[in-house]
Amino acid sequence: MKATRRVSRNHPEILRARPRRIQRRLAPRPWADQLEPMMAGGNVHYELSEQTCATAYGGRGAIHTMAHRVGWGDEIDRTPHLLKVRLPHPENDHALNVAYKIVRGGQRLEDIERRRQKESFLEGLGAQRIPDPTPAGDFTRRFHIEDIARLQACINRTRRRVWQPPPEGFGDRGLH
Repeated sequence: MKATRRVSRNHPEILRARPRRIQRRLAPRPWADQLEPMMAGGNVHYELSEQTCATAYGGRGAIHTMAHRVGWGDEIDRTPHLLKVRLPHPENDHALNVAYKIVRGGQRLEDIERRRQKESFLEGLGAQRIPDPTPAGDFTRRFHIEDIARLQACINRTRRRVWQPPPEGFGDRGLH
């Protein structure tokens, strides 16, 4: 006899609550000038379970963790600012948001809105919210040729840190 699995009565309420949580996250509020990135990085874990909120963009969590560990966001924040006021997102949130859109295969700024509405995506970034397409477009339109050169310099400085030789003894221990 095949065992049947009971469905929790809470599942419909859990599913109904997700859009409400997104609405609260994205609701307008009075923000202070942001000195730290809002996309600070989540504690990304990869699990397989029937009870987890999942995303098809698990690799984005690894990329986000790497970007923060190598200091790419810090490099962007050390450059001259394009934004007069960083409300609610600083430059590196905008730059990472556009980069993630491209990595996900997005071609237009409007592609950002789909991920912005996904709780699992926001949780994976450890973000209350991500910039919506309108300020993301405004951010990209502010770039002049000099700003692109400064952003490329940030990428190049970070790349040099990533490709430094490993410390002495790295890799001496095998996997057991």
